[in-house]
Amino acid sequence: MNEVKVGDIRIGKGNPLVLIAGPCVIEGEAVVLEIAKDLKALCKELGIPLIFKASYEKDNRGSEKSYNGPGLKEGLKILAKVKEMVGLPVLSDVHRMEDVDQAKEVLDVIQIPAFLCQQTSLLLKAGETGRVVNIKKGQFVAPENMAGAVKKIHSTGNRQVLLTERGTCFGYNKLISDFCSIPIMQGIGCPVIFDATHVVRNYGIPSEDPKGGSPQYVPHLSRAAMAVGCNGLFLETHPRPAEALCDASSMVPLNEMEGLLRQTKAIHDMVRGWGIV
Repeated sequence: MNEVKVGDIRIGKGNPLVLIAGPCVIEGEAVVLEIAKDLKALCKELGIPLIFKASYEKDNRGSEKSYNGPGLKEGLKILAKVKEMVGLPVLSDVHRMEDVDQAKEVLDVIQIPAFLCQQTSLLLKAGETGRVVNIKKGQFVAPENMAGAVKKIHSTGNRQVLLTERGTCFGYNKLISDFCSIPIMQGIGCPVIFDATHVVRNYGIPSEDPKGGSPQYVPHLSRAAMAVGCNGLFLETHPRPAEALCDASSMVPLNEMEGLLRQTKAIHDMVRGWGIV
């Protein structure tokens, strides 16, 4: 497995659990800084390396009227403040080739959304930046077939690639977690992150509807992913999920993160001690 480095953070076999966390989408500077500061303090206490996540744009929304973020310019400005004021590396989704050149000036990790994981032009452009690229596995893609996406990044000379498992389509509106996908994708040569909050979304129901997600299962799925041997955990969190403008029904309340992270870190540390991860 190739080790991936995000600043001083090392991700891969033998390394501590890494956390990628933050709100689904940037709602404004104040709430982003609030979440970033609270997460940093918590992760410092627990000894968990943290990469802050927030999307400047969420282009995959169920309605054209849904909030999709502040956009590239304003979003990157806020993420730059997270880096400067809070001192955290930052990650955001990038949907278009045209965004990459500006995004790479701020982002430490460029994330390729699941629905775009086979978009060759976007993958090549992201790879050419030399930044770490986190490719989210499409719900429609078998884990072994993510090797093609990884090869596209590698063809640019960039071997700093993460893969994120976030569920597979089961019927029309449900996702399931096939935990075999974690070792399968690790076998491609990349550290694997488990996204426990998107897999509990009930698609077809607006994310602001309480029925749009089942966040009560996030701890169960997170613990299972640790036992399987994933290298990192991806969690969307918000101090007031019911008021969130995107994925309100699936984010973890910020005040519940400590208990969840203590559990998952303990399992990851045990499994790592066995030499599995």
